Amino acid sequence: MELNGVPLHPLVVHAVVVLGPLGALTGLAYAFVPRWRWLLRWPLVVLAVATAVATLVAVAAGEDLLAARPELAPIVAEHEEDGELLRLWALGYVAVAGFAAWALGGTSALASGRGARETRLGIPAMLLLAVGAVGLVVTIYLAGDSGAQAVWGA
Repeated sequence: MELNGVPLHPLVVHAVVVLGPLGALTGLAYAFVPRWRWLLRWPLVVLAVATAVATLVAVAAGEDLLAARPELAPIVAEHEEDGELLRLWALGYVAVAGFAAWALGGTSALASGRGARETRLGIPAMLLLAVGAVGLVVTIYLAGDSGAQAVWGA
């Protein structure tokens, strides 16, 4: 997979590096700032899905790049494992973000508060979302670091 002669993998990785931490910060704010929940609910879900899609494309493009250049296999083995872990974590974050968006109703934008709901699952949803957000950032860091080590040898 290429775009104007440039392998697609390094291009898509930048989307993951931007969208992932942004989605994680949105998740942390959604979990711990109840008055913002009405505003952050859909951005949280959209960012989680966009991160997961970008991660899936990055993994597919990385596998395609490796198939085209098999001599890279020894130096990208750790990066490949970290990318697989990131893919799983990003998909899990979509599920957690969706669950939190449902379980943490928070206050409504309406002055009357109509449409706001709280469930018994509020505390577990907050904790899962926080763990998911931190884990997403950590796995992005690990995959990015091992990729940089493979490319730059630092």
